[in-house]
Amino acid sequence: LLRSVFRCLRTNPVAGHRSMSQSSLAGKVAIVTASTDGIGLAAAQALGKRGAHVVVSSRWQTNVDKAVALLQSQSIQVTGTTCNVGKGEDREKLVQMTLEKCGGIDILVSNAAVNPFFGNIMESTEEVWDKILSVNVKASFLMTKLVVPHMAKRGGGNVVFVSSVAGYQPMQALGPYSVSKTALLGLTRALAPELAQDNIRVNCVAPGVIKTRFSSALWQNEDIMDDFKRQLSIKRVGEPEEIGGVIAFLCSEEASYITGETITVTGGIGCRL
Repeated sequence: LLRSVFRCLRTNPVAGHRSMSQSSLAGKVAIVTASTDGIGLAAAQALGKRGAHVVVSSRWQTNVDKAVALLQSQSIQVTGTTCNVGKGEDREKLVQMTLEKCGGIDILVSNAAVNPFFGNIMESTEEVWDKILSVNVKASFLMTKLVVPHMAKRGGGNVVFVSSVAGYQPMQALGPYSVSKTALLGLTRALAPELAQDNIRVNCVAPGVIKTRFSSALWQNEDIMDDFKRQLSIKRVGEPEEIGGVIAFLCSEEASYITGETITVTGGIGCRL
């Protein structure tokens, strides 16, 4: 049996070494929220390099312009617009603009998140909770609700939520944020069976500490990082591209039998609820 397997691998090396085609997402349209830097931009790059037309957004036009110019310089098909996902009218505008300029929607990467609070969770206010849950959780669901009918019209699609290792192991001083990221794990599992009937897969990525502006308070703090590194198998901070690649994989045919799952990309931190 082993001789047969080795013979097959010699005569058909592709069977032993599959990689995502650079055109594996050709013809697909991908909305990535909060995508002008960090993980969102890396996701847009990874999807775009595999052939997708990516729609990037940020609250600020200057950030949108910079991201569009960067992606165009990498020969990526890109459209950009301003969007505050916490506002219903902005979400609707983002979807409508995508339909008008790109003709449909196949992929949603829900990456937008806020964290206006750093401290003891018992000192967090109602306003803090409202803001965090509104953007990090509610807007993720409502964006999904907006795009699903358009994905169904095209025969299916993919939704990827960006959670965090904090969803499994709440971070000290980031209590409300951590809770919101745990909620995304549940949202993934709640949506997956319901949307599967429309051939829409729903998955989640939970990054560890990644070198982005958003998480700079963590990776620039030596004491915090010393504590983290004790939990890490790979003793370094992750890079945004390492998350973008996983997101692109989840949106590809290589992941066609994966739904309702969260992939942890943490450098080896144990993650379990």
